[in-house]
Amino acid sequence: EKAFAGVTVKWVEFTAGPPLVEALNVGAIDVGWTGDAPPIFGQSAGANIVYAAALPSNGDGEAIFVKPASPVQSVADLKGKRVGVGKGTSAHNLLVAALEKAGVPFDQVTPVYLSPADAAAAFASDQIDAWAVWDPFFAIAETRYQPRVLARSSEVLKVNTYFLANKDFAKAHPEIITTTIAALGEAAKWADQNRDKVAEALHEVTGVPLDAQTIAANRTKFGIFPITDEIVASQQATADRFYKLGLIPKAVRISDAVWTAPGN
Repeated sequence: EKAFAGVTVKWVEFTAGPPLVEALNVGAIDVGWTGDAPPIFGQSAGANIVYAAALPSNGDGEAIFVKPASPVQSVADLKGKRVGVGKGTSAHNLLVAALEKAGVPFDQVTPVYLSPADAAAAFASDQIDAWAVWDPFFAIAETRYQPRVLARSSEVLKVNTYFLANKDFAKAHPEIITTTIAALGEAAKWADQNRDKVAEALHEVTGVPLDAQTIAANRTKFGIFPITDEIVASQQATADRFYKLGLIPKAVRISDAVWTAPGN
């Protein structure tokens, strides 16, 4: 808010990236942050979005896991199992990539597409065998179940998360995008040095228990930076993987949706 004198800032919470991308598409919000997969699904569906900047991966804060008593010991053991995951989310990409790495065809598991809240209920009642999700939902599950972690994004993927914008808004107000990215950069520096305060603030805003938010804050990587050719190539590899598996309706070219700041 301090970066925008005279401009009203409204914060809108989403539990996952796909509904955030849809809100960006229709102009209900102007900018937002998601994992790697939601903008790919959005771009394939023709969403009116652009990539404005990159942030670190969900890394250690996103995983595929099972309850301690589960017979599933590895990703390879997920063959024939029901795995809860949000369709089109970064955890969806983790599941696809982890199975690929383990030599298990994606069609040999049963993905159960659920929102984080619904997946939490399904995991609690053993309606799914495993769950792929990010923090703070992963951290909450850790505090409740002490689950067996089969794979983390940091071990399987070299990806980023993204700061996205509505394409028309970015074109009309490039200075707001630039100012926002700069302000987020300052916020990231502060957050990196004040993880306990980050956890407390998120606990107050979200209602997620402080112990879980503390776990999440302590393993989060903070930062915001320009989108490089290497980042575009990595995101393109993810998009190509989704298209090959038939998870998105048409192939996309990531570079077509990368926003360039005026003067760059």
